[in-house]
Amino acid sequence: MPSYKSRDIDKECPICGGIISGGGVKVLLEGAQIKVCQSCAQHGKRIHSKPKSKHRPSSRKREKYSASSSQSSSSSSSQRKDRYIKPEVVLVDDYNDKIRAIRERNNLTQAEFAQTIQEKESLVRRIEQKKAKPTLKLAKKIQNTYNITLLTESDSLQVDTTKYMKKQGSESGVSLADFIKKKKD
Repeated sequence: MPSYKSRDIDKECPICGGIISGGGVKVLLEGAQIKVCQSCAQHGKRIHSKPKSKHRPSSRKREKYSASSSQSSSSSSSQRKDRYIKPEVVLVDDYNDKIRAIRERNNLTQAEFAQTIQEKESLVRRIEQKKAKPTLKLAKKIQNTYNITLLTESDSLQVDTTKYMKKQGSESGVSLADFIKKKKD
């Protein structure tokens, strides 16, 4: 019978309950860093860790270092983890007004503006009507061409929690809030 080490045993994915084969993928999901399977990695933001160096200090140096900085090691490790999480680039709210204003300031039609950024006129029209959002690549292209600000860095990650919540409907039955309302009446 083969003997398994604890790291060889496949672990369970906290999202889908499936088996994590291999190393799994570290993601940031709703503010928590977790290791998930490949198929569930799309639900969070991937965290890329720095490759480990081959050179390690001798055990004597490690003991001396850990003894002298036992209190600061926990705070520095959390700072190291946060350093690898890049701030998210977000499109500004009034992107459509800024694009329309810069187009009109340069006396360009939608077709001419679309030609300068090498996109379709219909896409420019839909962006100005706020029916479509420009991709990050397109927003960067417009920023560089016309020297306007369309992208900003966001410190907080915006996670759509509705896709993780159960759908409510007539089949869900009575909720706790319904019960409380009935008791008051």
